[in-house]
Amino acid sequence: MNIDNLIIECENKLQKMYKDIDNNEFLNSQKVLNAFWKYKVSEACFNSTTGYGYDDLGRETIEKIFAEVLGGEDALVRNQFISGSHALNVCFFALLRPNDLLLSITGTPYDTLHEVIGIKDNPSSLKSFGIKYDEIDLKDNDFDYEKIEEYIKNNKVKVIEIQRSKGYSTRKSITIDKVKKVTSIIKKIDKDIIIMVDNCYCEFVENMTPIEVGCDIMVGSLIKNLGASITPNGAYIVGRKDLIKLAAERLTLPGEGKEVGPTLGINKSILQGLYFAPSVVASSLKTALLTSLVLEKLNFEVEPRYNEPRADIVQNIIFNDRDKLIKYCQGIQAGSPVDSYVLPQPWDMPGYSNQVIMAAGTFTQGSSIEISCDGPLREPYIAYQQGSVTYSYGKLALKKALEYLLEK
Repeated sequence: MNIDNLIIECENKLQKMYKDIDNNEFLNSQKVLNAFWKYKVSEACFNSTTGYGYDDLGRETIEKIFAEVLGGEDALVRNQFISGSHALNVCFFALLRPNDLLLSITGTPYDTLHEVIGIKDNPSSLKSFGIKYDEIDLKDNDFDYEKIEEYIKNNKVKVIEIQRSKGYSTRKSITIDKVKKVTSIIKKIDKDIIIMVDNCYCEFVENMTPIEVGCDIMVGSLIKNLGASITPNGAYIVGRKDLIKLAAERLTLPGEGKEVGPTLGINKSILQGLYFAPSVVASSLKTALLTSLVLEKLNFEVEPRYNEPRADIVQNIIFNDRDKLIKYCQGIQAGSPVDSYVLPQPWDMPGYSNQVIMAAGTFTQGSSIEISCDGPLREPYIAYQQGSVTYSYGKLALKKALEYLLEK
């Protein structure tokens, strides 16, 4: 099989969809640039603070911009977050108190939150502090609206958690229109329930955010979409001002909250990452569409299909074959800019119950907006591919992965 001809054939079929992605990129770029203008970004914002981090102009400007772009009243954007999961952990512990009830309405959250919640025993979990947890599975890749209504009428729920991206599950990711519908239903029954959204992998895929359709607080990572491969670490929490205050006082300490936290020279990277994010997300989406169509042409099952609505940058390829999953991931590694000569192997990973193979030849460790691909070694052996800083680099990595997958 001629891989180049197959890619060209698929690209020709995708041109109208690429144009739609470009239009969405323009709208999100306009949103970012308007916020930069409104809050008067200047070179002074790039200055660094150390120690306590008092009076950091750049940090304050960044948090105003993130709140503006993502539709919140306030934001907490910090390099002190080591990951999106860390930011989620901070948010849970900020919002919940002993005997409060946390309800997930997207089924079981992804693996790294199991010990945070207490699904898997840990003496530092929410459960160990007397916080209760329950979950409602999705129904036909949508919220189980009837069960959610019944549950919140009969139980006093403090926080509802929505994980939009699929994690290592086989379900579909959750689009904004579905978030809007379920939020409206929940708030009509109990307006005091806090709706918290894990928005990792989803930023700028659509031109609306969960906050803009009625959710209260939202969390995401800066080494995914909004960092554009430029921001070296960190995460954000955006939403209602009173809830951001609680999150800030959990990250730092009560009474000081957002007023402290040295930026240590990261401000320019955060601003530059956000500035490039709409373009990089668009490249990631084009790479995902191409991957989906090409692998479908090769008779592999994919999710989402190339012509289905997308909520995040993740492309699933269902191999139903352990060796094919490994080969594909090894090909993505070979097509990456960093450690291309390394052959990844399945291995034990902190927070995961199965061995995981991870291809991530990235400039930032753990980045998912650069081209990467990973998957747990369990049936049906799904590869979860994310990102690409440019479409050309994504296409080149896909080509290398196909060479590994199809080699005799």
